[in-house]
Amino acid sequence: MNTAGYLRRLGLPDPLRFPVSADGLRTLHRAHVEKVSYEALEIWLGRSTTVDPRESAERIIRGRGGYCYHLNGAFSALAGALGYDVVRHVGGVQKRGGAPEVDASHLVLTVRGLPSGDNPGGEWLVDVGLGDALHEPLPLVAGTYRQGPFQYVLRASEVAPGGWRFDHDPNGSFDGMDFATEPAEMSAFTGMHRHLTTSPESGFVRVAAVQRRDAYGVDSLRGLHLTRLGAGAHSVTLDTSRDYYAALADVFLLPLDDVSAEEKDELWRKVNKAHENWLTGRSA
Repeated sequence: MNTAGYLRRLGLPDPLRFPVSADGLRTLHRAHVEKVSYEALEIWLGRSTTVDPRESAERIIRGRGGYCYHLNGAFSALAGALGYDVVRHVGGVQKRGGAPEVDASHLVLTVRGLPSGDNPGGEWLVDVGLGDALHEPLPLVAGTYRQGPFQYVLRASEVAPGGWRFDHDPNGSFDGMDFATEPAEMSAFTGMHRHLTTSPESGFVRVAAVQRRDAYGVDSLRGLHLTRLGAGAHSVTLDTSRDYYAALADVFLLPLDDVSAEEKDELWRKVNKAHENWLTGRSA
């Protein structure tokens, strides 16, 4: 893997000057969620993807993002190449009002062997693929944690025996996430990845969503609705393709250099049409 290119994408220095430590992991995690957006625009562009971490890493290096399988998969490959002891796990995200389950709808990472003052056991929950959730890794220790404007809870899972439950902040986009402690291969996610990228029931298929976390809050774009939670909170509807692509480039660091002008026109048509249908349904 092009480790040096990946680190440059994150604005980080050469690996030889990058320590394997709890602080080093925090630096990696923060840089990733701040520089690499959570997005599934490939679906709306009619492009197929896989859950292969190296493919995801190459796409990220080229300036794009992805969703959990891509972001956490690529991050696990990067962190592993840098010397971190990374383990992948099967998880499941609980949507607002839904039931908790571990259905492989989420890829979760833990990193072991990095004791620190707040985590003597040295095991961490690492997740750069939860959209508007974690800004930094969490100690894999039950408790309440605050990051910026959001408060999280880690506790024992009620649906994954021996596993863990992450409760999102009430202002977040989902209720929580459960995951099993057993190590998982990427093949465990191929079926759900196919569903999430093709099914009319998939949220990624129904809404073109983009999110980017920073230390003070999160920016979210759902269709043409741009919102900010946390410091500088605001909400606005993007009325033109020029505004839409400017927001992608300026707010989410997605200039879409790999997308042709014709593809951008078609993407705007699809997103705008979906927004109009949403407005019609809301009015009805």
